[in-house]
Formats: sequence, C-alpha cells, structure tokens
Amino acid sequence: YNNIKAFHEAQHGSDLSVQTMPGVTCRRVTRPINAVGLYVPGGTAVLPSSALMLAVPAQIAGCGTVVLATPPRPDGSITPEVLYCAKKAGVTHILKAGGAQAVAAMGWGTQTCPKVDKIFGPGNQYVTAAKMLLTNSEAMISIDMPAGPSEVLVIAGRHGCMVRR
Repeated sequence: YNNIKAFHEAQHGSDLSVQTMPGVTCRRVTRPINAVGLYVPGGTAVLPSSALMLAVPAQIAGCGTVVLATPPRPDGSITPEVLYCAKKAGVTHILKAGGAQAVAAMGWGTQTCPKVDKIFGPGNQYVTAAKMLLTNSEAMISIDMPAGPSEVLVIAGRHGCMVRR
C-alpha cells in the first residue's frame, strides 16, 4: 500500500497554466472522477494487488464513489485479502459479482450498486467485451482500455536451465 501510494502521490500534480502566445493560454486542470468502478478478477487467483493498484489512485484523486466488483467465493464471501485492501484504500461499495454482469451493474447502476462514470481493471474476454459495449451505449461511461493478453519475455544465458519447472 505505502509504495503504491507514494508513487501515485508523486504524480498528483497541481493545475498548470501556460501562455503559449499573446492572448492564448492553455490549461491543465486536475479533478477527480466522481464515481469509478474497479474490476478485480478472482476466478482463478486471488488478486489483492489489483485491488490496491486500482483503488489507491482513486483514493488519492479523491473520487467520491468507488465501487469494487469481484467474484465471490463458492460460499458467497469475498476473499478477505481483497476486502482488506479495499477497506484500506477507501473503497465505498463492494459488488459481489464477476464477469460481464459485474461490469454491466457498474455501468448502468442497480438498486444496490451505484452507476459509475468510468470502469478500470483487467478481466477475461467477456469482461473486456462488456466494457467495450458500455462505451458505445447510452450508459455514457468510459473505460481505462480494452485489456489484451499479457506479454512475457524470458531472457536466458547459454548456461541456463531450459527445463520448465
């Protein structure tokens, strides 16, 4: 938490005003997004790091509503590590749902889940497709980016062990 917070606090800049030529002033104004949705996958692995890396910047920015969606475990509970990270980083709402339905709930809002203005976070092809559909709908939300496959590069010397363990 502390390392992520320190990194993002260092990026939190003040407003900037530059006169580029006589009579022309360009400005950068920083303000928080009012309501954000954070998708934390949990189907195959517990990802408290994703919860921190998504929620801490929202906390620093001062977002008023922060909804964290993550799939529940078979017994219906949320992984304690993810809940701990969410609480520490100031998440205001927990949505016990995963996949495209969680993205839809955050994008449109429900009786128990507030509508958000922007959705962040990784996910499988269904989560990505749901995020893309919302950006082109009447929901009027934006997304961080469509997630794609991660790339891995392995560099080994000629004396390295080539056997996968």
